[in-house]
Amino acid sequence: MKTLLEVKDLSVSFDVYGGEVQAVRNVSFDVKKGEAVAIVGESGSGKSVTAQSIMRLIPSPPSRIKSGSVLFEGEELLSLSEKDMQKVRGNKIGMIFQDPMTSLNPTLTVGDQIMEGLIKHQSLNKAEAKARAVEMLHLVGIPNPEARLKQFPHQFSGGMRQRVMIAIALACNPSLLIADEPTTALDVTIQAQIMRVMKNLQEKMGTSIILITHDLGVVADVCDRVIVMYAGRVVETGTKWEIFQNPQHPYTRGLLRSLPRLDQKKDEPLIPIPGTPPDLIKPPVGCSFCARCDEAMKVCVDNDPDLHAVRDGGSHAAACWMLHPYAKREVPV
Repeated sequence: MKTLLEVKDLSVSFDVYGGEVQAVRNVSFDVKKGEAVAIVGESGSGKSVTAQSIMRLIPSPPSRIKSGSVLFEGEELLSLSEKDMQKVRGNKIGMIFQDPMTSLNPTLTVGDQIMEGLIKHQSLNKAEAKARAVEMLHLVGIPNPEARLKQFPHQFSGGMRQRVMIAIALACNPSLLIADEPTTALDVTIQAQIMRVMKNLQEKMGTSIILITHDLGVVADVCDRVIVMYAGRVVETGTKWEIFQNPQHPYTRGLLRSLPRLDQKKDEPLIPIPGTPPDLIKPPVGCSFCARCDEAMKVCVDNDPDLHAVRDGGSHAAACWMLHPYAKREVPV
């Protein structure tokens, strides 16, 4: 598949009173056309900052994109002017934000908010934009879309507002959809419905998806590949089967152990990851997960590991010294 988005060595910092917060550190990944990629990790791991940096939405100051490259369809986004970037946002790249109540404008009808991007980016007249808005509401499963078009966000439930956000993000048929924790604060039934809507739209429209979440449970049904982030860095990457069936980084294994499973016995406790993430004003010299890892060695304290391939020629890789050739560790099949 052709590469749609390529992020190379992206580093983003925030200048705060206490110093420089190194929120994203040398992050690299790519997204193919028609592919769904999940970026997972606990709060503060740099997932949302990475996504907002791709869209150039983080305020500067206090943020700074220190280094790196973001190539979208071969074009460098980080060097575009704000005027040119506005032609990309909502048109070629759509984004669904965490909280639809604060992302939607409470003073405008849902129809006006969907039509705005269509009129600006697609040069449609008001009648054409309205027809497309009705089509999008129907596509995301909102009943009676003609009447709903005239209503305001407060007249919709949480799940319906999230569907409206999906409709806005997909109205201009973007090549890439970035979904930043789209199921946060929704109950599990609505979560399943929202993820089903996104999966169906991906299949119908061929849209590539970056799904940002801390919930590994929503990843398995939708995504093709998984990127695990910790303390602003990518610590493991691979297909969803490689990550779920054969996790190689201790942090990934810790995330999976802390999730409830259907085959779990009643008296079998969940195992949380001990400790807390490191302070990114003064990140560790060595492996960021070292202080919380029960497999840590001296080399982990003194040196930060690169991503090592789990198997020669494979896409599965993890930033762990246990995968270094000198470790002579047998990788389970």
